[in-house]
Amino acid sequence: MITPINEEGRLGAYLRSRRARLDPAALGYPVGRRRTPGLRREEVAQRANISPTWYTWLEQGRGGAPSADVLDRIARGLMLTEAEREHLFLIALGRAPDVRYRPVDEVTPRLQAVLDAMPFSPAFIKTATWDVVAWNRAAAAVLTDYGALPREERNVLRIMFGNERVRAAQDDWWSVARFVVASFRADAARAGASAEMTELVEDMSRRSEAFASLWRSDDVAAPGGGAKRLHHAEAGLLELEFSTFAVDGRPELAMAVYNPATEETAARVRALLEGAASRTP
Repeated sequence: MITPINEEGRLGAYLRSRRARLDPAALGYPVGRRRTPGLRREEVAQRANISPTWYTWLEQGRGGAPSADVLDRIARGLMLTEAEREHLFLIALGRAPDVRYRPVDEVTPRLQAVLDAMPFSPAFIKTATWDVVAWNRAAAAVLTDYGALPREERNVLRIMFGNERVRAAQDDWWSVARFVVASFRADAARAGASAEMTELVEDMSRRSEAFASLWRSDDVAAPGGGAKRLHHAEAGLLELEFSTFAVDGRPELAMAVYNPATEETAARVRALLEGAASRTP
């Protein structure tokens, strides 16, 4: 654990710097005559729903370490970003805050551009509950045409256990399914998505006895990477190597990239994509 450095005055200095950057008028406070820029201490305390005296003590380095709940309230009151909130916890408590899961429906154009920059490597971005929220052309051609699915069905678990075409393409479906369930369990728990995970698991267990059986096994796997063999309906056997990467600054997202493992697979993927492009009006 990192040693908190509140005793060195860093917490108070950081709180004052974040308070000074806020615009009182934009937040509905009278501007009037203010000795310093930003909000007053009592205004931050009001926004954080804590005692003005307690907040003043924190800025002055008095009163001991605040609780995680108080820090969360102050983070909201000061309108801190996720990175700023994490820094607040590190200097006050010597640890990062507990993970807060945030559902995601789409990604930024920058992240989509990263996917599109890999024209012959299927790649997609998924949430902690394995909803696919972005993909490139290669992923649509080789793995699944996510755009053709209803939004609520763009989930790796739903596709793996509910799509017969995808199931038939797996070289060893049961082994793949076991790995998928075990990796999902680790991802969702790590991201703090327990409520969302429970809802999805209950629905999947009703839909698929195979899923229910694998879930009851309580297996957990690291989702980092591995090898995959697909029997593609048009391209034939594809041998791929996949890796999973965290998305910087977005702990609730991960990027999965599948690279051709052989020259033959690379040629088949390229031909598949070029053929698809030639058929596009």
